[in-house]
Order: sequence, then C-alpha cells, then structure tokens
Amino acid sequence: LWPWLLASSGLSALVQLVTLPFFPDSPSYLLIQKGNEEACRKAVRKLWGEGDHQAEIDDIMKEKGAMASTKTLRVLEVLKEQSLRWQFYILVTVMTTLQLCGINAIYFYSFEVFHTAKFEEYLIPYVSLGVGLCECLSSILCSTLIDRFGRKVLLWGGYSLMCSVLALLTMTLSLQHRFFWMHYFSVILIFLFVVFYGIGP
Repeated sequence: LWPWLLASSGLSALVQLVTLPFFPDSPSYLLIQKGNEEACRKAVRKLWGEGDHQAEIDDIMKEKGAMASTKTLRVLEVLKEQSLRWQFYILVTVMTTLQLCGINAIYFYSFEVFHTAKFEEYLIPYVSLGVGLCECLSSILCSTLIDRFGRKVLLWGGYSLMCSVLALLTMTLSLQHRFFWMHYFSVILIFLFVVFYGIGP
C-alpha cells in the first residue's frame, strides 16, 4: 500500500502538467512583464467573463508604475541596506526557529514512540499517516485563523504551546517505564505537537 500512497502524489502533478497549458497567463504578468495590454484584456475576460474590468486593469497599471520606480536589489545590496535590516533579522529568526522547532525529531522518533506504546506493527504506518493528516488539517485551520488573530499571535502561541508539549513529552518518555499509561500520553502529545506546529509556524 505504501508504494501506491507515495506514487499518488504524482497524480496531482500529472493533472497539473496536462491542464496547465489550457490556463491563461496572469493578467498582471502580461501587462507588467510583457507590456501587452491587449493580451492582458483577453486574459481578464477569460478569467472573469465579459464586462467592464477597466478598474482592475487600472490597478495593474498603478502596480506597474510603482514597480518601475522601485529599484531591484541584489542579495548583497539587501544585506547592506540599513532600512531592510530589521526585516532581514526577522526573516532569518523565523526561518531558523522553523528548522529547529523539533518537528523533524517528532516525525523521526514517532515510530519508536508508537512501537513502545504497544501499537500493533501493521497499525503504526496508519497512525503515522494520521499524524501527517493532522498537520494538513491544522494548516487549513491556520488559514482561517490568521485573518482573525494575525501572524504574530499564531507564531507566539504556536511556539509557546509546542515548547510546553515538548517539555511534557520529555517527561512522559522518561517516565514511560514506570507507568504503563505514559505511552499513550506520549502519543497524544505527538499529535498535539503536530497540530500546534500546523496552526503556528
């Protein structure tokens, strides 16, 4: 079953490969990058139907004017630019914490935790699949929460809850030989960690 599950991801890629040539180019790409206003109007009509779309085209023209007055910076120029320094620091911090938050360790050791929790050998891959499904569903939930609470709240909340879960998971894994129910608590914590990861970072 696993080879089929892995191969199924190629199905969506195949659908995209076959259908992509039939999709129109982006109106903003045609107008801003190519400078072809007629092709832009055709793409707008194809995407949004017949009607007066002059307001949308005017917005794209304003965007084109704004981009023309903006200087494109190379990587070293971005690093040296004082006005972009804080944005750069924030970006590096967020990306570093994302890599070091522990999600890879959770995925790597989850099989061992499930095995220790006395799950049947044939059930463990399905439980692991459930962990991945949890991440997918929590990411979808995040897209609805981000408009209400904002990115900063979700980042702080997600990392705080993940930190708490990791502390509890360390404790449950240390005590799993003393109390038989600790194994199941560890499994619950793994699922919670993945949910908080999907909602937050």
